[in-house]
Amino acid sequence: MEHRSVPPAASLKEAASVGIGWRHPHYGEVLETLPALAFLEVHSENFFGAGGAALAVLEQGRAHYPVSLHGVGLGLGSVAGIDPWHLERLAILVQRIEPMLVSDHACFARAPLSGQSMPVHAADLLPIPFSREALAVLCRNVEQVQERLRRPLLVENLSSYIPCPGQEMGEAQFLGELARRSGCRLLLDVNNLYVNARNAALRGEEADPLAAVRRTIDALDPAHVGEIHLAGHAEVAQAGVRMLIDDHGSRVCEEVWTLYVHARARLGRVPTLIEWDTEVPALSVLLDEATRAAALVSSLPETVCT
Repeated sequence: MEHRSVPPAASLKEAASVGIGWRHPHYGEVLETLPALAFLEVHSENFFGAGGAALAVLEQGRAHYPVSLHGVGLGLGSVAGIDPWHLERLAILVQRIEPMLVSDHACFARAPLSGQSMPVHAADLLPIPFSREALAVLCRNVEQVQERLRRPLLVENLSSYIPCPGQEMGEAQFLGELARRSGCRLLLDVNNLYVNARNAALRGEEADPLAAVRRTIDALDPAHVGEIHLAGHAEVAQAGVRMLIDDHGSRVCEEVWTLYVHARARLGRVPTLIEWDTEVPALSVLLDEATRAAALVSSLPETVCT
């Protein structure tokens, strides 16, 4: 399928290169109204079929916008390795859609189970320790995916809710080593950083969550970051325990907007995505969030700050 009439994201006129997560409730309205967005991002696994209505809609969207494929199922940190079927379906989709970006998460999902001939999939994004052993596994799996896709992969930092044992380095060092060793790039989820820092503060482990997130952002090499995600979260309390949950079900909070401006000042012109996956609102709400993202950084310099 020919897509060459669509300009690459870097040449689009939108100053902030802001896109939205394109979810099923908005398929028709986006195609009918063609809002001024730099790109659309979809979950790769929803389009693994060889044909059908979903893939046809994605191809229609791709005729008007660059598309980013964001996966949730590779389990890049899994000791059990990459599922060959999953990787092959992703490779076929990449070849068909020619996306601007392909991404997944720094997590594990697949593990052997006693009595089972094949690893089981947790259907969740489970955290990995920032250890040398986990880094070696992650690099090996990322390199396998990149070799099959014949392109760099973007790897997203994870939200987690309890301290992970076996830590040997900080998150920024871990992600930086991943990028240097594997040749991948990073998908920086600012909300995930904030959720983790706030949860650490609620446990009494962090005095200033905003400062902690800024330190992590400042420790990253701007050349390694290829995309930013922004999303909402929920604060829950049960049995006397309070925590933030990364549910992608509300507007971006003020603290994350502040951190986004800091990240963009540090990292330069990076494609930015508004994510909203639960309690999906009217399309106008997502477009309002995208407009705010663009407005907040419209006066920042185009070059990376060092």
